[in-house]
Amino acid sequence: MAPPTGIGENRPGPTRRTLLAGVAALGAPAATGCSRVATASTTKGGDLLDRLRAQGVVRLGIAGEIPFGYIDRNGDLTGEAPELAKVVFKGLGVDRVQPVPTEFGSLIPGLNSQQFDVVAAGMYVNPDRCEQVIFADPDYRMLDSFIVRKGNPMNLHTYQDVVAKKARFATGTGYAEIQYAVEAGYRESDILVVPDQVAGLNAVEAGRADVFAGTALTTREVVRKSRKAEATKGFAPLVGGKPHVDGGAFAFRPAETRLRDAFDVELRKLKRSGELFRILRPFGFTEAEMTDLTAKELCGG
Repeated sequence: MAPPTGIGENRPGPTRRTLLAGVAALGAPAATGCSRVATASTTKGGDLLDRLRAQGVVRLGIAGEIPFGYIDRNGDLTGEAPELAKVVFKGLGVDRVQPVPTEFGSLIPGLNSQQFDVVAAGMYVNPDRCEQVIFADPDYRMLDSFIVRKGNPMNLHTYQDVVAKKARFATGTGYAEIQYAVEAGYRESDILVVPDQVAGLNAVEAGRADVFAGTALTTREVVRKSRKAEATKGFAPLVGGKPHVDGGAFAFRPAETRLRDAFDVELRKLKRSGELFRILRPFGFTEAEMTDLTAKELCGG
């Protein structure tokens, strides 16, 4: 989902995205996912990979956000990150994945307090989060987009347009889009913050907001059946005066560099073979969202 600021973080880190069908099904898996994983290793590079191979299962922290990681109407774990995790961890000798649903803002605290092994929620990589966890290289990149009324009557295409035209602006709880709007000059106290992009669509359709900001992927998906709203073309928000592209990735506890590095090796194989795109395509990703960005670049290294 995405998206990537320090706003609203615990500092767990903002999101950009939603619950949709997955929200109703989160209860049962959440109950089974409450037990904690083994305590952190003091081994250099961590020994979590060895322990995961021995137990045959990895616990994935997800946030119930379509299309990134959620429980579907049949009670099955799916989404771009869990489906990718199934393939990568099988390549690493871990046959099963187990979901541990939580709120997006609780993913980093939950990871670092041993509630699950890996964050598999398409989390955006940014410098603030890089101080708290370590990231694999991004498996996708993402632009922003707006949900607006049909025909885009206010002609809103950038955050600067929103500010210049004094549009009523909405975005999701903890979304990186909050930072992007504030950077463009929008007053944070004036932002309508809603739970997710479905609520954002409702706000625009009902006239409570002129525009809702989210990722290009989620906005184009959520407006598909709307008769009143549409999604604008994806664009890169300005950060420090320069166009910024976000990248989503798996997150690991800082001590577990061996697991992160092994994950990256498998991920690179999938990128080279084209298998990564085949895994992500059913969830609305296009070739434009495939990327060679690295975690180091996005962490500001």
